[in-house]
Amino acid sequence: MKKLNLIKCKKISLIITDVDGVLTDGGRYYSEQGEIMKKFHVRDGMGVNILLRNGINTAILTKENSKIVTKWAKDMNVSKVYAGKNNKENELPKICKFYNLTSDQIAYIGDDVNDLSLMKQVGFSATPHDGISDAKKCADYICKVGGGNGAFREIVDLILNLKFKNKTNWY
Repeated sequence: MKKLNLIKCKKISLIITDVDGVLTDGGRYYSEQGEIMKKFHVRDGMGVNILLRNGINTAILTKENSKIVTKWAKDMNVSKVYAGKNNKENELPKICKFYNLTSDQIAYIGDDVNDLSLMKQVGFSATPHDGISDAKKCADYICKVGGGNGAFREIVDLILNLKFKNKTNWY
């Protein structure tokens, strides 16, 4: 495993995450009407709010257009959802401008081939334990847990503990 670059983590002011395979286990529940359910881990939602209390925003960047994701993001206080984005890396300049950040101040968590280019362009990248092998090769950090099992929260805790080393009360 790669040695964790502490400097990269300390610069982070925005964490962007994929949804399926990161915030969820990648399972999709369908009926005749289409997608009806996704399961999110409660600690990931808490992670979004802990970040906010510490001055770090969260955004979702996904190729899917899902009302379920939009609803979860609103309920969890995610600052922005970029949905229906097939070429995620093309959104990075817009995101940097919107948040007034440089790419090295952004972390991204992805798990599959459509995440790789963006993972290589941000300041810090991570993948769940069950991310594809190419995601693991380019990630700065591979989570101990799989997607949908608190991988996002693992990155939240990692970054906060490195960025605010002596702070103990996160919430």
